[in-house]
Order: sequence, then structure tokens, then C-alpha cells
Amino acid sequence: MSLTVCLAPANTIAYPNGGGHLWVYLQWALSLRALGCRVIWLEGVDLDDRDTSAAARRRRRGGDARACAAKLKARLRPFGFADALALFAMNGEALPNDLAVHHVDLDAAASADLLLNLWHSQPAAVVNRFRRSALIDTDPALSQVLVTTGEIPLARHDIYFSIGETVGTPSARFPDCGLRWHYTAPPVFLPEWPEVRAGPARPYTTVTHWWGGTFQFDGETFSNEKNVAFLEYAALPSRTTAKLELAVCLGKQRPEWQARLEPLGWKLREAWDVSATPEQYRAYIQGSRGEFSCVKPCYVQFANAWISDRTLCYLASGKPAVVQHTGTSRFLPDGEGLFRFRSMDEAVRALAAVEADYERHCRSARSLAEQYFDGRKVVAHVLETAMK
Repeated sequence: MSLTVCLAPANTIAYPNGGGHLWVYLQWALSLRALGCRVIWLEGVDLDDRDTSAAARRRRRGGDARACAAKLKARLRPFGFADALALFAMNGEALPNDLAVHHVDLDAAASADLLLNLWHSQPAAVVNRFRRSALIDTDPALSQVLVTTGEIPLARHDIYFSIGETVGTPSARFPDCGLRWHYTAPPVFLPEWPEVRAGPARPYTTVTHWWGGTFQFDGETFSNEKNVAFLEYAALPSRTTAKLELAVCLGKQRPEWQARLEPLGWKLREAWDVSATPEQYRAYIQGSRGEFSCVKPCYVQFANAWISDRTLCYLASGKPAVVQHTGTSRFLPDGEGLFRFRSMDEAVRALAAVEADYERHCRSARSLAEQYFDGRKVVAHVLETAMK
């Protein structure tokens, strides 16, 4: 497929230690290239230290723009995308020469056949430069709510996709922003995620952020905090023989949470110790027996029928996944390679079922990834729909 596609991730340049975050976009980039597309990787950088907004602080949290760009190129190099990195200044000004000379510029990026935008806050001035643009919504329900309330200034795109099955349907418990949404499964690039078996001594794991705050919508309070969800299952280790481990970005609060959860049977790891690079993240997942994870409470409340890109990495690796239910799916199973629990009792039964026939559920996990989330199939469908 001889297209040039500009892929616009959500701020990977500002999160140099987020190996899992980077994999979200590598799955798309690798799948695009496998289909014969030329890929340009587009990132915005903050050059104005006077901008003290929360968004600007988040974009600068990885450090100086030059250091962040260099680190991102190093992360992309093993996958062949270091020379595909394009940069633009968030303030709309020209890039300094020392940055511009080592990267693709926005003019070259905008000559692409398609902008595949995975960042809701991409400036409209950037999106409008492209002849054809498609938004990929990776935070279903929450993003539609924040667009509706005006907290996300969503630029106009030619077509809109979401990885939430209920987005834009009559069963959605949240607005559609007046837009037509096309469902797409999230992709996993299977050649980079081969099956790897783990022995019974290995734990069920997950990699996660703990905090996210709360927000108000339509007279209700919604929680975006994973710690709230996991605390509802704090007693789970006492009810299963499976070992359970959480890799969480805890920082200075790690001792406090270890003292709270490890006496109950959990093991806590600092996420940045095991997943700072894409290679570390993959090794951590593939060294696990499977996944156990809860979701943000708001995802349960909104019933967006979402599955995590992280869970797909477990499934592709032949790791059964036991994850919290996010709503009725048109195709996801609740008991074959993938188990989606609604209560403590269901979580206990799911872990027992996996352990009772582990090899079968490993094979089923990989089969699910191949059947529904194969990156080449997923991305080919998105391109076909977007380019009509």
C-alpha cells in the first residue's frame, strides 16, 4: 500500500520512561509499515518556558525539548523509526535550527496522504495542514465527555474512529459530540509479540498508573483512579493460589502502598523499573504468567466496551488475561483466554479456571489476538475506511 501516513501520537516525547505508552503507537507504526506505508512520526514540543499551563507542564515533564527529542529517537531507533521523527513547535513558531536540522519538518509531514491522529488535543492549526485526517480515539467515553464539556478543544477531522465499541451507538451512556464514530479494534503487531510460556511460579501482573482524579458530568461524579478500583479487590490474594503483582508508577509513595497491600499478598513493583523502555515493557509482560487488572471506575460506569492495548500484548504473548468488565462486547469472550469479571467471586473463579487448564487458555489468548487484533488487519481496515 503505497501511502505516506503521518502518525501523531499523544505526547510520547514528554514521557521518555513510558515504554508501555510508546507501544500504543508502535503497534500502529509497525503495522502501517508492514502494509507498505511510509510512516512519519509527528510530535509537538514546547519551546516557551513561560507557558505555565498544566498541559504545557505535562509536555515538559520529560525535560528539555532537545533532550526529550534525542531520547525519543533512541527509543524509536531499534524499530526503524528514528529518522521518521517530525517535530513542530506547540507555540506555532519555527523550530530552532539545531532541532530542525535533525528532524522532518511540519511541511514535509503535512504532505502525507493521511494524518492518523491519536492525540485529542492536537492543535487545529496542525490538523488543518493535512489533506486528509482521521482521529483515533483511544480513551473512549472520557474523551467524548471532555470534548462535550469543552476541556478538550477537538480539531475537525475528516473521519473519526474509536476503540470503544459503544461510542456513538444507542447503548452509549455518554455523548457522541455530534460526530459519526467508526469502531476500530486496537492493534497489536504480532511479529513483535511472539508466544512465550511462563511457569507456575511466575505472577499474574499488570502495568498501570494509580491516579487520575475525579470529574463531574451530568450531575454525577466519576472516578478516573485505578487505585480505587484495585482497592475493591485488595483481598483477592487470600482467595486464590495465583501470585499477583502490580507494577505501578508510585514514586515516593511506594513504601506507603507496599505497607498497605503487600501484607494482603500483593507484590508491588515500581513501573519505571520494569517498563521504562519498549523492550523492558515487553520482557516484563512476556515473563508474566498472565494479566490481572482492574480498570478506571468511570469505564465501568460508562460501559464503553473497551479493552486495553496492554491486555492485547498479554494475549498476543499467549498470556491469559483476567480483567475487569467494561460493558457488553459484540465479540470479546468472558471465559476463554480472556476473562472479564464483574465481582470478587467472578475474579476468583476466573483465576481458578485459567490455572485448571493453563495451556488451553494460553492458546486461546493468542488465538484471540490473531483473530480480532492483528495489527495488519486492523490498520488495513482503518486505512480503507479513512481513504474512501
